[in-house]
Amino acid sequence: MPAPAPAPAPAPAPAPAAQRRVFRPVAIRTARDAVTAAALYLNWLGHGDIRRADQRPTSGIGLAARGLVAQVDPSVRPASLRDVECLWLTAMTESADCVYFSLAGYAEDARARADQLRVPLFVLDLTGTPQPVNAMADALDAGGT
Repeated sequence: MPAPAPAPAPAPAPAPAAQRRVFRPVAIRTARDAVTAAALYLNWLGHGDIRRADQRPTSGIGLAARGLVAQVDPSVRPASLRDVECLWLTAMTESADCVYFSLAGYAEDARARADQLRVPLFVLDLTGTPQPVNAMADALDAGGT
């Protein structure tokens, strides 16, 4: 009787997924703090070359990195449909992705249009932690760049 075939070696265990470090926010007290919080978050997502954008947005402060434009709106009014569309158009002219950060949230029509245009929306809480507002922001937050 032939000897039984040896059992196949077990497959190696998959390597643990690379863990991202914890995001360390900066408390927001001023408009500059809001811009700093957004820049730190974008850096945490993997954009290491954050700078002030060349083009000034219609409202708020523009940030840019290779392949990305971002708008930070530190005002007390919700971002408007026009604000979201202008950011998206700026990104299209630069062949870049875009992301919007707001302290006061978004008008309902702005949120709907951002979903259509696939613009990630975040609200900055006063701790400086960006909170995803739509599915694109959730995906960006979960996966980075």
